[in-house]
Amino acid sequence: MTTLLRHIPSHSSYRRLFGAWLICFILAFNDAGLSQADDAKTGDGGQQNPARLTIDRIYGGSEFEAKSVSAKWLPDSGDASSAFTTLEDSTSGNAGKDIVRHAEDGSSTVMVSASELTPPGETKPLNVEDYHWSTDLNLLLIYTNSKRVWRSNTRGDYWLLDRTSRQLRKLGGEAPPSTMMFAKLSPTGKHVAFVRERNIFVEDLLDHSLRQLTFSDSEDVINGTTDWVYEEELGLRDAFLWSPDGKSIAYWQLNTEGVPKFPLVNNTDSLYPTVTWFAYPKVGQRNASCRVGVVDCASAEARWIELPGDPRECYLPRMMFVPEAGSELKEEDLVYAGQAGKPDVLLVQQLNRLQNTNRLFVSEGDKLSVVLTETDEAWVDVHDELFWFKDGQHFTWISDRDGWRHVYVVSMQSGEARLVTPGAFDVVELLQVDEAGGWIYFIASPDTATERYLYRVQLDGTGLARVTPEGTASTHEYSISPDGKVAIHTHSASNQPPMVELISLPEHSVVKELEDNAELAAKFAALDHRPTEFFQVEIGDGVVLDGWAILPPDLRPETKYPLLVYVYGEPAGSTVINRWEGSGYLWHLMMAQQGYVVMSFDNRGTKAPRGRAWRKSIYQQIGVLPPQDQAAAVRAVIKERPYIDSGQIGVWGWSGGGSSTLHAIFKYPELYKAAMAVAPVPNQRYYDTIYQERYMSLPELNTEGFRQGSPINFAHQLEGNLLLVHGTGDDNCHYQTTEMLIDELIAHNKQFTLMAYPNRTHAIRERNNTTRHLRQMMTDYLLKNLPIRP
Repeated sequence: MTTLLRHIPSHSSYRRLFGAWLICFILAFNDAGLSQADDAKTGDGGQQNPARLTIDRIYGGSEFEAKSVSAKWLPDSGDASSAFTTLEDSTSGNAGKDIVRHAEDGSSTVMVSASELTPPGETKPLNVEDYHWSTDLNLLLIYTNSKRVWRSNTRGDYWLLDRTSRQLRKLGGEAPPSTMMFAKLSPTGKHVAFVRERNIFVEDLLDHSLRQLTFSDSEDVINGTTDWVYEEELGLRDAFLWSPDGKSIAYWQLNTEGVPKFPLVNNTDSLYPTVTWFAYPKVGQRNASCRVGVVDCASAEARWIELPGDPRECYLPRMMFVPEAGSELKEEDLVYAGQAGKPDVLLVQQLNRLQNTNRLFVSEGDKLSVVLTETDEAWVDVHDELFWFKDGQHFTWISDRDGWRHVYVVSMQSGEARLVTPGAFDVVELLQVDEAGGWIYFIASPDTATERYLYRVQLDGTGLARVTPEGTASTHEYSISPDGKVAIHTHSASNQPPMVELISLPEHSVVKELEDNAELAAKFAALDHRPTEFFQVEIGDGVVLDGWAILPPDLRPETKYPLLVYVYGEPAGSTVINRWEGSGYLWHLMMAQQGYVVMSFDNRGTKAPRGRAWRKSIYQQIGVLPPQDQAAAVRAVIKERPYIDSGQIGVWGWSGGGSSTLHAIFKYPELYKAAMAVAPVPNQRYYDTIYQERYMSLPELNTEGFRQGSPINFAHQLEGNLLLVHGTGDDNCHYQTTEMLIDELIAHNKQFTLMAYPNRTHAIRERNNTTRHLRQMMTDYLLKNLPIRP
């Protein structure tokens, strides 16, 4: 201002007048510059504008929270194969939830009232977090009072309601609260088994006596549940099964002795830090040994299945009892159902350490035989969609051996696998085998990888037909009843909150609407927004990527807008799916309302239904191929869309997306100006064995791939603005690796911004106000470091 005043006539009145005008101009300019950030916080003038999103509206409450339907199909007790139950607010006016039964025709009745779930001497009913029925529907197992174990609430209390005697009692004896895990009713309904302190126990439901079946005094020996890496990467936490006759239990036992342990340090909750140690095998390090045993419930004697190979160099991702002829089973049925089966015959899957071979062993007494061997030059996937046919001699299997992810029917006798879903498309998920009708139901999207629909095909591979009616492009999910007559259908799109309904099959007619989320839909419709655009972008050499774009509502083609790219990029998931994404989508929409173009691309190697070659092209190239595809996509859309400001490109991602973000700004400094990397893995050598070795092989077999795929090795190329965010209590992608990156950036004199959230896990959502704080910080960082230029 003093410089400008020098050019004003020396008369004091002129200078005073101009000075006052200039001060007002500067204040108005500053107010305009701050208005975008203020609007993101509170809305116009501190008042809520129904057309505009704010951090408070998205993360400060439940205004945009979608309602869902949590349903459980009832066991087939004669007339209930198409009936399901839900937890609903009590109709009696009491606190708590009723368990409501819904029939095939859409009618509903209260099956168990909240008053029946009130413990003796108490005034409030149990807080039902989960529940399971006995086969005859006489016993109800209630899970409550849960405590967190790693990322899930898997330790709590169990209660049993006997509907005949109307008695409700707590299980587990006199043990401390919240110490029981994975309780399961026996097929006979006479016992319940559970895990406590790394061991399996059985409680007699008649005399209430407890029997311990496994005996481990060591923290390294784990029975009936698993270690960290099995839970995270194989989805295996609940690690025991009742035999079909209820006389024995098959279970996993892991021994983590010799596995390097990792510390989590809590600096905030006590005068001195506390340290939690847990076994965490990093790439190339020693794994836990794993074996499968069958323990007799009467004698507590165990029989071990002697599988070939070093138990530390193999994984046992799945097992199940083989059914007898006349029973129709799938894997999850054996948890609570009591259909007939062979009590001594187990089917066990065994992966080698490289995870490119999966052998299916059948164990019957002392006999061990191989039914099927699945191999791949890259890796093989672990599948849960294993359905048995009534002859007890055939089961379904998923494989992409012909280049597409298809359903096969495998013979137990010959091992022959017969293709039943031929065609150039991927089966996303196998849902149901209707053996009586001769059909299988599955999710697929042959025409576009961004949507999901229900299909069916006859068991001989003919008659492929789409069951989901034609209509608006969207994503459809189905939970099909045991008899295949009805299904709970959930559908949503990027701009459509989820709707849930009960439908009949195969005609797909609506029996009853279960949840329409009408209130949420109305609030969303009132927002200032354009429909999300789904498109494809060519990046050269015949490669086409799927993408989506969220554009500013008032986009003017002659104006330049900064581009924010949301990235994941690794084989565990994808971002470009046309479905409702909740608060994550709403935050992107809020940034579009601020004046950003927001896009996302699924590079080669992401988990999209585009065939084996697409998905497995990333083998040994994580962090190498994906950043190339992402950068090529950005360059392509800059050329195609003149309104994108090529000098204002930002990128952000979480977990694997955080790593992809680092690759982007380190390897392409001329393209990306700003980046926000949340919970990344800067060095792949520091992540766990199962995930990283599956996709990258062993470090001694892929030395250059690990070097090129680890962003820390390119930190010296940073030129733009980088925000690093990590929770110090992250047991998954450790804060350690971010500290190593910090050290590397400092060594190269690279300036950056860091936000460490004390004791937060990989989700960075624990404790008061964390999510809101994180999203506000991200918003402010973008407005400052990737500004919207006038």
